[in-house]
Parts: sequence; C-alpha cells; structure tokens
Amino acid sequence: MKTYTYTEKKDTRSGFGAGLAELGRTNPNVVALCADLVGSLKMDTFIEENPERFFQVGIAEANMMGIAAGLTIGGKIPFTGTFANFSTGRVYDQIRQSIAYSGKNVKICASHAGLTLGEDGATHQILEDIGLMKMLPGMVVINPCDYNQTKAATLAIAEHNGPVYLRFGRPSVPIFTSVDQKFEIGKAVKMTEGNDVTIVATGHLVWEALEASKALFEEGISAEVINIHTIKPLDEEAILNSVAKTRCIVTAEEHNYLGGLGESVSRVLALNNPTPQEFVATNDTFGESGTPAQLMEKYGLNSTAIIKKAKTVIGRK
Repeated sequence: MKTYTYTEKKDTRSGFGAGLAELGRTNPNVVALCADLVGSLKMDTFIEENPERFFQVGIAEANMMGIAAGLTIGGKIPFTGTFANFSTGRVYDQIRQSIAYSGKNVKICASHAGLTLGEDGATHQILEDIGLMKMLPGMVVINPCDYNQTKAATLAIAEHNGPVYLRFGRPSVPIFTSVDQKFEIGKAVKMTEGNDVTIVATGHLVWEALEASKALFEEGISAEVINIHTIKPLDEEAILNSVAKTRCIVTAEEHNYLGGLGESVSRVLALNNPTPQEFVATNDTFGESGTPAQLMEKYGLNSTAIIKKAKTVIGRK
C-alpha cells in the first residue's frame, strides 16, 4: 500500500498566511480584513507588503462581514479573518443576508476551528460551523488537511467567483501533501487504494486516517483513504465509486456528527447506494479546555477511533 511520511509539522493557519501573502503579490484585487487577530491568522506578511489593502476592523466581526460584502461591489476580493467561532456563529445573520443571499465574492477564512483550539475551551471551539455554512445556498465549504493544502486552497478560492468558507486550525500537524499540488474545488483526493473499507476524512483527520490505514494493513485489512477537502460541493462520484468496491464506509471529521461531512455522505449513500457507515466525530457535545492531543483522544478523533470504527463497519457488511 502507499504510505505517507513527513519531515515537518506546521499549523494550517500558516498555510493560509502564506497563500494570502502570495495573493497580495499576484492579485491586486485581493484585500484583507481582520477582527483584531492578525497574529493568530498569520496575516502579517500581507499587511507589511500591502498596508493600503488591509482593514483592521477590531472586535466587530459583524461589521467586518458587512464591509467585506460592500468591497465586492467595487470589484475587490475580500478575505476576512478571525477564529472559526466568530467567523460563523457570531455573524451568521450578516453572512446569510449580506453575503450568501446575493452571492457576494467574499472569502470567509476561519482559523482555530474544532477542538484543537485547545486550552481556550468550549466557548471558542466551534464544532457546528461546517453545518452552519454548508446549509447556506451557494456557499462553498473547504477544510484542508495540512499546511501545503491550505496554502493551495487559499490561492484557489481567489479564482472562484462566489462566497467561500475556508476552515483551518491552530496546532502544528504533519505536512504530507505536495508543495506544488493543484487544488481543485469539489474534487476529492484518493490517498490510498483499498478493497475492504472506505475511509473519507477531512481536515486534521486525514493524517489520522492515513495512520489508521497503515495499522489496518498490518492486520490484513485494506483501507481506501479519501481526502475530502471540499465538503460543499461534495465529490459524490469519488465516494460512490469507492463504496461500490468496499461496500462500507467510515467518515472522520473534527466536527459534530450532526451537520458535518458524515451527514453529507449519508445523504449521498441514501439516495444512490445505501451502505453501512460509521462516524468518527464529536457526539452532539461542546468541547472543553485541554491540549489538542488530550481533546482528540477524549472525544475519539484519532487513528485509534478510526481503526475501531473501520472494524465495526466491516462487520456490518
């Protein structure tokens, strides 16, 4: 089987910062807005090189979304930046009414998503944001897996005409995808071939899925791992082609199982090919304070949980 290794770990928010800086040099219409979290969003380089194209809004996220919507009318491509909780839950009305309803070309870029925000605790850890954003008509929802893919996604969404939600994280995670990859919105990436079980994962859980597939292979179980970096529009063809072969599936995400990737996959399966499915996700709960590793262990969002679910779903075929 194909295996993946890494030589470096880096936070995915730094991939966003690197992509934004590159866009600042190549696309004069790109502007950036931030709600008092420049350092956390890694926007420093863009600001240093393009001070006239940056707007510090302060702790006024709703106002930031309104300003971003207005900037699109003049042909600008605004990238907003704050924590995922404040990028979605706090400003849902403004996103719905001012951005999504009229299809404004705003890129909502959200760091510190999921449990791996860590010690800041439940009030800052949003586990509902994918569900909130994917339900908005016309909204693209992207959740890349490592530094390189986040940078590639940041560059790609500038070329997409319409609202986008780009979700990334705080902790350092393995870099295992290609530095020169082509990011295609809505096109899943098959990481490994397998015949016994399909594992579709998004964000930080992609690496955990790959680690799980290695352990399963050693036990004689062949897992096909698919990186679903775009949750909406979902690559239905990739999922259906895989389960036609494996006849069972595990979905893995750093999000509530209600409203996330797993439910999107369930809909595809129900309509086209009903298939046994198991979920690796949080179970209708808020988070709590702890290190990222502690929280991923406690809430069952790691390779160990994926291995267990894979064996369970194989037994249901």
